Amino acid sequence: MLINAIKSICIRKYDNYNVYAHNFSAFDGILLFKILNKIGFIQPLIKDGKLISVKLIFGDKNNNYVLNFYDSILLLQSSLRKLGKSFNVSTQKGSFDPTIINKYNYISYKNEVISYCSDDCISLYQILIKFNELLFNNFNIKIKNYPTLPSLTFANFKTNFLEKEQIAQISGKIESDIRLSYTGGATDMYIPFNNEDELLYYYDANSLYPFVMKEHDYPIGSPTYFEGNIRNINKNAFGIFYCLIKSPLYLEHPIIQTHVKTKNGIRTISPLGNWFDWICSPELDNAIKFGYEFKIIKGYTFEKGRPFINFIEKLYNLRLNYPKSDPMNYIAKLFMNSLYGRFGMEDNFNEIRIVNNDLLNKMTEDNKILIKDIINIDKDNFLVQVQQNEEGKIISSINNLNKNHNINIAIASFVTAYARIHMSQFKNNNDIKLFYTDTESAVVNKPLPDYLVDNKQLGKMKLEYIVKKGIFLAPKLYCLLTDNGIISKTRGLTSDIHLNFYDYENLLYKNSEIIKKQNKWFKSIYEGTIKIEDLPFSIKYTENKRELFWKR
Repeated sequence: MLINAIKSICIRKYDNYNVYAHNFSAFDGILLFKILNKIGFIQPLIKDGKLISVKLIFGDKNNNYVLNFYDSILLLQSSLRKLGKSFNVSTQKGSFDPTIINKYNYISYKNEVISYCSDDCISLYQILIKFNELLFNNFNIKIKNYPTLPSLTFANFKTNFLEKEQIAQISGKIESDIRLSYTGGATDMYIPFNNEDELLYYYDANSLYPFVMKEHDYPIGSPTYFEGNIRNINKNAFGIFYCLIKSPLYLEHPIIQTHVKTKNGIRTISPLGNWFDWICSPELDNAIKFGYEFKIIKGYTFEKGRPFINFIEKLYNLRLNYPKSDPMNYIAKLFMNSLYGRFGMEDNFNEIRIVNNDLLNKMTEDNKILIKDIINIDKDNFLVQVQQNEEGKIISSINNLNKNHNINIAIASFVTAYARIHMSQFKNNNDIKLFYTDTESAVVNKPLPDYLVDNKQLGKMKLEYIVKKGIFLAPKLYCLLTDNGIISKTRGLTSDIHLNFYDYENLLYKNSEIIKKQNKWFKSIYEGTIKIEDLPFSIKYTENKRELFWKR
């Protein structure tokens, strides 16, 4: 059935068409991969273990045609049901429970399934057509050549807002050095619960990353390497420096992050003491105000520039001018929040090849070829990800390893550094008691001053919840009792499994643990199947990043 379905569109009429499936990367692509490989020659694009797209080349030796299979959820990161409502299309996603087969005879069940799938396809088609029209009318770009939202956002920025040669492409050792300064948002808990008579106030920053992109200087042009303390020569040197960092030992909320290896893998922590690390110069200058000391050893300097002002202003004005129910508001929000991560993407697209047993054996015996991963497609064919070593040559490339993907890790590092600087105003602050912070959130014991709060102004704080009782167990693990009900966060637990407030409160006690069963999906390209099993999920307070003090 699947072979016939794909073959029905493998005709010259559809040469170079895009075929979209919502969640192709994690669902449809797993089921179709073997089928596509049987029909023609496939060129998959895989990034960080995720199937991004598949190019299918079919036909004969005289006439080759192409179909491109993309995942629409990588462009529009929401459920098909929500997207249908947001884009107000005429065909909305229906509802169907496949487990009620016993209530239907075969013909009725078959018709119900076909109708449900048909509505899905038509709804997605209408959403993508409308999305494409809005992009072209407002930004003069089309979705055809961009498989992911970051790539589409970057195309918009590059086409409409970026001045020529303003932002350099960074690779090699410079990229590797600077990436060590890229530690992401600051998320931590400081006080595990509030007193019975103590209200808490949960604030979110309004579009924090877009705000810091608009308001601050960024590294532009090509980097210049230096050794020694550059600030002795230029006290205003701007860039990313490798330093000996000395923190004051009295800080209640350390503000400089670093990566450390633990028995449970790499962790991001904000330590006290002395260590060596790479840091963005604005964050260095901000930390000095808190008592940190820095001995600059080497680094890279840049010119200053503000390349994102027009980009953010245009998009934020669209958000203000269109209601949340309008798709342009949604598109503007997607673009505002997707650009910075594109600059921080790791440029490690490995070459993907489909090989048979004989060629795989030859490749494994060649010490010039580093095989990163092998996926069994069927009994005779394998999907192999390869990367050259320092002495070897790149073997004939499908996904060109030499291709530069417009990476500038310095930009991404500065964006997250400025965000941490912005949120540091709530740390070590004698006027408030800080319970918890996320990348752009803070939970404090009193209302913030009016000058910090504005629901519509970029970067200002907005009050999300007044909390009668809060339990803060770890980053991304908390529960809030509010007048509007319970707000909880448990990273790794699916949204259809709920814990009550007492579950979280019991985790404050030593040796306590909650085990819930949740669905785990097991995907096999080799079998072309997806299996779902109920597996236990353990929730407990760990000492991965901190020393714990228990209630008893």
